[in-house]
Amino acid sequence: MNELVEKLINGLHPVAAQRSATALELQEQIERKFVLLKFIETQGGTELGCSLDMELTKIDEADFEKGSGSVHLVGNLTLDYCEVQLVADIELATLRGQGQLVLVKEEDSA
Repeated sequence: MNELVEKLINGLHPVAAQRSATALELQEQIERKFVLLKFIETQGGTELGCSLDMELTKIDEADFEKGSGSVHLVGNLTLDYCEVQLVADIELATLRGQGQLVLVKEEDSA
């Protein structure tokens, strides 16, 4: 497992939905079931795109029109040959929050 994956699976890290200028733009990404989130405290920042798991993603507390409330996003991706799940909570007022990666399957070293 590489250093970046190891860092992001250990603890919560600041994240931002920087590709969304507004909460409504983030809503559009969620409706397409694919979001881009950036871990802002890695060297140079690390932007990851993930396919959302809509059964685990929660948007009940979100008012996208007013830009208030929060969303809980859960999506799947492969990072450096490791299958991971991105889990993040984003405040719509700031489009920032906290997130982490959860290791699903590490690359076989065969």
